[in-house]
Amino acid sequence: MSAILTAENLFHQVSTSEGPLTLLNNISLEVARGESLAVTGASGSGKSTLLGLLAGLDRPSAGKIWLAGDEINAMDEEQRAAVRARCVGFVFQTFQLLPGLTALENVMLPSELRGERGAAKRAEDFLARVGLEPRLRHYPRQLSGGEQQRVAIARAFASFSSEDAILFADEPTGSLDAGNGAKIIDLLFKLNGESNTTLILVTHEQRLAQRCTSHLHMAAGAVESYAPLSDGDSLSEVSA
Repeated sequence: MSAILTAENLFHQVSTSEGPLTLLNNISLEVARGESLAVTGASGSGKSTLLGLLAGLDRPSAGKIWLAGDEINAMDEEQRAAVRARCVGFVFQTFQLLPGLTALENVMLPSELRGERGAAKRAEDFLARVGLEPRLRHYPRQLSGGEQQRVAIARAFASFSSEDAILFADEPTGSLDAGNGAKIIDLLFKLNGESNTTLILVTHEQRLAQRCTSHLHMAAGAVESYAPLSDGDSLSEVSA
């Protein structure tokens, strides 16, 4: 399988009152089309920073990233936004739904911004697939946490306009109870399989990471271990 995402020698620093702070230190990885990759590590290890860079939400201080054939680190924000609109869906831990829009309008938004026809039908279809057909006209404040996350997932899958689609998810079950978290995990992998997309997610949950084909463990902004997950593996065995 060919690579849909490649990162080469990524460094990322931010300025603080005490001087430069290194968030990522010399990270390289390659993700094949259709792969599912779990990124794990302790809080503050750089997982979410890495995810944001790989998705084109920010640029690294140094290093290169190729996303679906485009070298996004060399692009300005407008150019990166065009790449994201074509092939990136992003599920945030805090949902990031617009409070003044209904569930249907939140899911329609990416397609509308691209000027596509049939945005409402596409959004309705995805909301039905996540079990929210009766809640199309409800606003985020009228939905439970699990329902809001399902809207966010529907919006992420509705964001794709290319076969080179990658879904990024940052702690997709972090704000949910165990029951809703398990449902979201099943839903993510079900839709991911149906859509034949690539999945890259940050998680603390062993049950979620074990569903992925590969596992990258981070510590102090660097890759501590990387390995594919085979049947019967546990995270403790893979990352030891």
